[in-house]
Amino acid sequence: MPISDFRLKALALGGAKSRVADEALAAVLDRHTAVGALWRAEAGHIRCVACGHRCLIGPGRRGICKVRFNEGGQLKVPFGYVAGLQCDPVEKKPFFHVYPGSGALTFGMLGCNLHCPYCQNWVSSQALREPTGSVPVQAVTEAQLVAAARQSGARLLVSSYNEPFITAEWAASVFRQAQAQGFLCALVSNGNGTTEALDFLQPWLAACKVDLKGFDDHRYRTLGGTLAHARETIQQIHARGIWLEVLTLIVPGFNDTKDELRAIAQFIAGLSRDIPWHVTAFHPDFKMLDHRNTTARDLVRAAEIGAAEGLRFVYAGNLPGQVGEWENTRCPNCHCTLIERYGYLIRSYDLTPQGACPKCAHPIPGRWPRERGREGMGGLMD
Repeated sequence: MPISDFRLKALALGGAKSRVADEALAAVLDRHTAVGALWRAEAGHIRCVACGHRCLIGPGRRGICKVRFNEGGQLKVPFGYVAGLQCDPVEKKPFFHVYPGSGALTFGMLGCNLHCPYCQNWVSSQALREPTGSVPVQAVTEAQLVAAARQSGARLLVSSYNEPFITAEWAASVFRQAQAQGFLCALVSNGNGTTEALDFLQPWLAACKVDLKGFDDHRYRTLGGTLAHARETIQQIHARGIWLEVLTLIVPGFNDTKDELRAIAQFIAGLSRDIPWHVTAFHPDFKMLDHRNTTARDLVRAAEIGAAEGLRFVYAGNLPGQVGEWENTRCPNCHCTLIERYGYLIRSYDLTPQGACPKCAHPIPGRWPRERGREGMGGLMD
């Protein structure tokens, strides 16, 4: 079943800008639920512990995410559907130190625990808060997703597109079957997580990419979260030995001062200088239409700040061919180029099967394939 043929029955809802449409979507999503694991009863209510909000949810009410709700004294959570499904290059997540050139079957649901005004995936993340237009929902089983990953030649299954912590039970169920069949499993998250959610997901997680959206708590709160929660999630992922890469979308006039970028880099370096930091380009979207596009010069400036603070692997992304060496992986010891990239394309790969520099034998941190060549690299090399 090639990924291009992976079609399940879709429930397409019209996008009339009215509460009726929102309620119709909620009703459809509520049919694709199961009793969750990340909650406890508390004083006649439910305490959800899937994300940093730790919502106390009364009977018949929903959490901040809108997709986890109290029904009859139990927490019902999203389960058994996808609203986004695609086999992407793993570099698109972005993971640059996890099986470069491999396919990542990426699945997502609807809803988010933040409300970033510049969200570039807002149709999925804000579906129950905003009139988003037609929202396709496809019923699916875990086995079908794993089969689709195998047929597409993917090496990873990744929960993304919306916030995976609020759909953690579904991700864990998919990951359990995927890991048993040899796939790596990963999250792409905004970092508004909890210890309980990480405990729950850790048995299946090989890697996490976390968005660190800035380093100013006041501005973080305008997005619906807190800097403390993002920092704590990043710290916990790293402490657990899960492979971690951090991304900051550089938004001109929002989070791009030299002091703030330096603070982000210092925080990451304080955990480990080997954690990759991706700085990527913003374009006006959703409700933030009054800020200019991020330029290649902006990205290079941010990358240089990260390197100056001691980070060994800093990447400037999503402006292919415009940021020079900042797309490539270089040995921090002898400085030779180990992986040359153009956007999501791997142009050359020169690591040993053990993940070391072939010139000086310096180990490069990451999750590397043991096999070499086009087949081992997902067939994406020139």
